[in-house]
Amino acid sequence: MNEKILEILSGIPGKAGFYYKNLITEEEWEFHSSLPMIAASVIKIPVLTEVFAQLEAGAADKNELYRIQAGDKLPSCGALNYMHTGLEVTLEDLYTLMIILSDNTATNLLIKKFGMENINRRMRDLGLSITTVNRLLFDAEAAAAGRENQICAKEIGVLLEKMYRGKLVSQKASEKMISILKNQRLNGKMPFHFKGQVKIAHKTGEDGGITHDVGIVFAPQPFVACFCSNETDVPRFERAIQDITKLLYDLQTEESPCQTGLR
Repeated sequence: MNEKILEILSGIPGKAGFYYKNLITEEEWEFHSSLPMIAASVIKIPVLTEVFAQLEAGAADKNELYRIQAGDKLPSCGALNYMHTGLEVTLEDLYTLMIILSDNTATNLLIKKFGMENINRRMRDLGLSITTVNRLLFDAEAAAAGRENQICAKEIGVLLEKMYRGKLVSQKASEKMISILKNQRLNGKMPFHFKGQVKIAHKTGEDGGITHDVGIVFAPQPFVACFCSNETDVPRFERAIQDITKLLYDLQTEESPCQTGLR
């Protein structure tokens, strides 16, 4: 199976990274899993982690209100861009929308509030050396200067495993983050073949020549799968994400004698 998956990934043009870990047996498979990638919206998982760390520390309040101004609104993914100016939302609304609808307006508000330096320090404290927030979303000047948000498949896999085991910030925070990720509305990649029948806590990312999907698949033997790509054939890589996730699920459908972690 590993050879079959590597054959699929090797045949796709551009940069591809893949990381898999069975969360029961701890078996791992990798394909360029530490290759740095432009993050697109997967950077929202590190942002979410910092939000929950500050909530846990009492430095933030999920009920804090924000009034959405015209200058806050960003195009593309999300809902807030289409809502009326002056709409009041809570901090909890912002971090929920950032994940389940990949809301870019919410993301930038959260990065500004919680701080790039704080997010990056948190990632370093967790042992992640590549995953970095280098700019706000839709910052054309920063992008032109070559400053891009960075991830790699394995490091995001580390965050997801910590969530599953209740060790990302805390047990309570991990459970809540997984609950939000399970409510993901953008389900055309990893969940594609399952038609809502398998729970997957995941986050996608897209941009020109970029497509990612990273998450926890709650198979009988739950597993982490992280697919990242830059400069790729997007439709081809997305089909690979769909098909490989199904292959991995089918591999894990035999009843496991021991299942641990969050549900």
